[in-house]
Amino acid sequence: MQGLVSLVKVSLIVCVRSIACWGSLILIPVVALAQDSGPKGYGALEPAILRAANEHVNATNPFVHAFWQEQKPIPAAVPLQAQPVPKGDAPKGVPIPVGSSKSIFDYEKPSEDAVGAADPLGSTYIPVDSIVYPMVLRLYSMGYLNTAFINMRPYTRRSLLHMLNATHDAIMADGNEEAEGILASLQTYLSAELPALGKARGTVYGIDTVYTRFMGIHGQTLRDSYHLGQTVANDYGRPYQPGFNNITGFSTTSEMGMFSLYVRGEYQHSPSGSGYSQALTSQLSALDGVPYSGYNLRQATIPTGPIAATNTFALQEATLSAHIWGHEISGGKSDAWEGPAAGGAMSWSNNAQNIYSFRINRVDPLHIPFLSDLVGPFRYDFFVGSLKGHTDPNSPWIHSEEFSFAPTPNVRIAFQRSIIWGGEGHEPVTIHSFLKSFFSLTDTAPDPALKTSRNDPGARYSDFNFSWRLPYLRHYVTLYTDSIAHDDVSPPSAPRRAAYRPGVYISQFPRLPKLDFRVEAVSTDTSTLRSLGGQFNYFEAIQVQGYTNKGFIMGDWIGREAKGGQAWLTYHLSPNEWIQIEYLNKKTPKDFIPGGTTQNEFSVDVVKRLRKNVELNAWLQYEGWKAPIYIPGNGLNKNATVAFQFTWFPVLQHRSMSNR
Repeated sequence: MQGLVSLVKVSLIVCVRSIACWGSLILIPVVALAQDSGPKGYGALEPAILRAANEHVNATNPFVHAFWQEQKPIPAAVPLQAQPVPKGDAPKGVPIPVGSSKSIFDYEKPSEDAVGAADPLGSTYIPVDSIVYPMVLRLYSMGYLNTAFINMRPYTRRSLLHMLNATHDAIMADGNEEAEGILASLQTYLSAELPALGKARGTVYGIDTVYTRFMGIHGQTLRDSYHLGQTVANDYGRPYQPGFNNITGFSTTSEMGMFSLYVRGEYQHSPSGSGYSQALTSQLSALDGVPYSGYNLRQATIPTGPIAATNTFALQEATLSAHIWGHEISGGKSDAWEGPAAGGAMSWSNNAQNIYSFRINRVDPLHIPFLSDLVGPFRYDFFVGSLKGHTDPNSPWIHSEEFSFAPTPNVRIAFQRSIIWGGEGHEPVTIHSFLKSFFSLTDTAPDPALKTSRNDPGARYSDFNFSWRLPYLRHYVTLYTDSIAHDDVSPPSAPRRAAYRPGVYISQFPRLPKLDFRVEAVSTDTSTLRSLGGQFNYFEAIQVQGYTNKGFIMGDWIGREAKGGQAWLTYHLSPNEWIQIEYLNKKTPKDFIPGGTTQNEFSVDVVKRLRKNVELNAWLQYEGWKAPIYIPGNGLNKNATVAFQFTWFPVLQHRSMSNR
């Protein structure tokens, strides 16, 4: 507890110092991008030095003028009625009235949004598994939402409101019916944030969602992200086994002034399972370098059998936040998805259960004089907390810092770093050990004794990602890559030692505006020989249970030393309804898992509104997998999963206040 209090005291200072620590990384050369021409395009980027020296840069450079000019606030319109996302074709979008106040930072210029960072009101985070994000990502890839950072999720309700406010005029001017429908659906989702005419927002409160999921699985599954693979991924590490599985839960939202509180809890049920044999557990434990004895006979990273049935109540998220100068400063459990991809995030995703953390998140873009004229607006996110499920050493801590900027409206670049340090039996969690890990910027030290000493900087994982809406195709195609490296300053400094998830997203097709397509490849099997045996990416010589929380990898579900990919073809029935087909493949080599592993999955997902406030999300998944170390022989093991999730969206209550 004393360590936590001390960390909280220095976190504000650390957040500011992190910008300086990552400053040198910004100097990595970036190829100049030729932008679209025409009234909605931008001229070629001028050299950075000339742009900084130009006294009239905003007037002479069409790109900077379009991206940085403070526009007049959008006039208030008749507010929408508070209701969930509507069924079927949504109404046309209307401007969003938002309150504003003078910021303490006079230089803050939220791009294309005159009120974003100056908004003093707090709001809750939108969970990363919300239906909101597929709509946001599609709208961004259609060439809108220029203030959105798709590599830094979740968004808060009001930060999303600011994004919609900034992009409203462009959508309405283009007359893109798909974009207008998404805009209207998102506006309606945020209707409780809209004040009555002449009123401030006031208090927002109530039940946000009530949901239940019925899932049946026939056939043997995989539930081991650290070794063999997962049948169900990116699901907060929820329990599942062959048979009938259920989750039933609710979420609540409370917002008043600068403060907000979000709580999501659920009952979880899964039947008992056979699990791994003692012999297999011992073999996998030896691969990890964990002594298989005593308290290590049961490890969260190895599903040793027999597995008891689960019937428990889990607090998925619980976050108390204060909004201060464009930041959400919070404590508790909250989501994170730090990457531009949809199938996984190399540094942080919702594959594992959320951790309890202290967090400082710049939720609206920040403009810094001169610097932002060179590289655009900034966002950053910092959190620190403890990990669970580790026994060797026990209960280490982790801190994560992400720093992202937008050099053009179509490009996002981010640097991120996560460090696992401390733990009982290795080194204490103190201010000294925290600062030692936070300010360690060199590559792996040549002295092996350092790793076992109190001066160990920890298990360091550095991430680099970018996204680019392609020139002349920025209303259609987004190219992106996410990458992570272990014990290197950044993936660009050691590309052969990095893991990658590249992807392409086509948000619409000519003459087929309701169809989109996304494909992603992923590999943690690097070209360097150091990755042999699964002891590199997502692994660490000291924290041998690796980059996990409660047994699940916190980053990409692909796991250690594996290759694979995913593809999605989606037909949109309406802005918030669709039919999606997905294919997934994963292979783990024999030098890591004896005999190797292979997974192939085919799934069909349907999202449909049964009522305007009741949603059905149903999917059917077939999986075929081979893992001779688990089930001997070359036979194909098969399973089928059928799931139905019903979600009710009650109307949030709000009490407006006089706007004097």
